[in-house]
Amino acid sequence: MKTVCFYFQIHQPFRLRRYRFFDIGNNHYYYDDFRNEEIFRRIAEKCYLPANRLVAEMIAGSGEKFKVAFSISGTALEQMEIYSPEALDSFRELAQLEQVEFLTETYAHSLASLGDVEEFKAQVKKHKDKIYSLFGVRPKVFRNTELIYSDDISELVYELGFKSMLTEGAKHVLGWKSPNYVYASAVRPQLKLLLKNDRFSEDLSARFSDYSWNEYPLTADKYMAWIASTPEAEQVFNLFMNYEVLGSMHAAETGIFEFFKALPYFAAQNGITFSRPSEIFRSSKAIDTVSVPFPMSWVDEEKDCSSWQGNVLQQEAFRQINRISERVRLCEDRRIKQDWAYLQSSDHFYYMNTKHYNLFSPYDSPYDAFNNYMNVLSDFILRVEAQFPESIDNEELNSLLTTIRNQAKEIKQLEKQLERLQKTNKSKRKLATCDSLAVN
Repeated sequence: MKTVCFYFQIHQPFRLRRYRFFDIGNNHYYYDDFRNEEIFRRIAEKCYLPANRLVAEMIAGSGEKFKVAFSISGTALEQMEIYSPEALDSFRELAQLEQVEFLTETYAHSLASLGDVEEFKAQVKKHKDKIYSLFGVRPKVFRNTELIYSDDISELVYELGFKSMLTEGAKHVLGWKSPNYVYASAVRPQLKLLLKNDRFSEDLSARFSDYSWNEYPLTADKYMAWIASTPEAEQVFNLFMNYEVLGSMHAAETGIFEFFKALPYFAAQNGITFSRPSEIFRSSKAIDTVSVPFPMSWVDEEKDCSSWQGNVLQQEAFRQINRISERVRLCEDRRIKQDWAYLQSSDHFYYMNTKHYNLFSPYDSPYDAFNNYMNVLSDFILRVEAQFPESIDNEELNSLLTTIRNQAKEIKQLEKQLERLQKTNKSKRKLATCDSLAVN
């Protein structure tokens, strides 16, 4: 029986304010609060709130047969807490439903898997903890930023304890193979993979409201009939997309909500079910392995990482922020830790993309995005180096901090010993007093 696996990405970065050269060293606040609030509230009203109501209605109306998975970045969750608590509450309500699953990703929707192993591990743990604190669930399936995947990344993910992961079904990787099966990592066969079906996903995310598309208008019965007409052996259809497809990328007036609401009915008509990722991984074996020596993603025709690291601007910005990673991890300043996370969001590097026009960029050009980001990063580096000077190399710094921590532990142990001795002496004095009174 064919099954559809819906997964939605939800992410919003903390966009940077106009930060000029003369702000460096003088102003340590980097964010455009007005723009961030305006964008988040608008998307919450157009997408998150009505889409969550729709998902709940689809689950109830289908006899609890409709199922869906979400991956919400830590920065998006923080903005929900600040700007739209009602949106967060609506996700909490969905989290109570068995038909809804939450996935783990990098906390800041970062590119850490491409350049900083320790940071990648720390962000994955932080994201898992955030999901548990807000929704009371511990995700078991991993999804990397922008579905970025490679053999090396699969090793990291497996080492973090995951047995399953989502990624892109890129043609240059699959070749003649179909994405409509469960696969496994070539270097870690124990790690199972679900691959995005690009055609059926793009029909909804990119082509749904395209008047020039030869299949316009797309209807739920037509869409489910297409899936039903695929070869019988192909059983798993992974429809991965941005949640903003519902109401934001395709406005409500396009009929996108009505289209989705009708999917369970026509799925049942065609003998098609819905499944959460973890259900598919539990019930299905991998039919083959997939080898990905170079990182791939779900963006652009190339399905590679050039949208974030394809030019010298992006590469230099990425090199500079990774250069101070060890010092930031040693730092205990809460504001520095927070800024560090926000500055790693992949969006900042995407805005520097020179491949094509970026509709969502707040900047006039990629060069403007680079200059603004590097000004902010320059100030941030000054703050980090004020605590851990660059004149001290990383090994020496680690050694000094280890010595300090060991001394702190020794002091605590000595304080405990002193406390025990004081209690013992106090008890002895009490006994001596009692003995003296007894004799008298």
